[in-house]
Amino acid sequence: MKKSVDNVKYNLSEALELPKDIVMDLPKITMIGNIQLNLSNHKGIIEYTKEIIRVNTNSGVIKVTGEEMEIKTILSEEIMIVGIIEKIEIIS
Repeated sequence: MKKSVDNVKYNLSEALELPKDIVMDLPKITMIGNIQLNLSNHKGIIEYTKEIIRVNTNSGVIKVTGEEMEIKTILSEEIMIVGIIEKIEIIS
């Protein structure tokens, strides 16, 4: 059932040329080099250290690994992470 709903949302976003991250409630990651990461459409923080930050999303857990990382901004829909970002993993 969920797959058919996702297919309808995907087809609707294609037909109307709407952003898929909004229509399908997908996370959107924007990076500035390896020093800043903005993550939209999150569902909360699971783990937060200077080396690992794990964030829950509808697509699974996004794990950001690096050095001297910190959460600069956290809003209901967006998180800004700064530091030296080495790796991003999506664990579904």
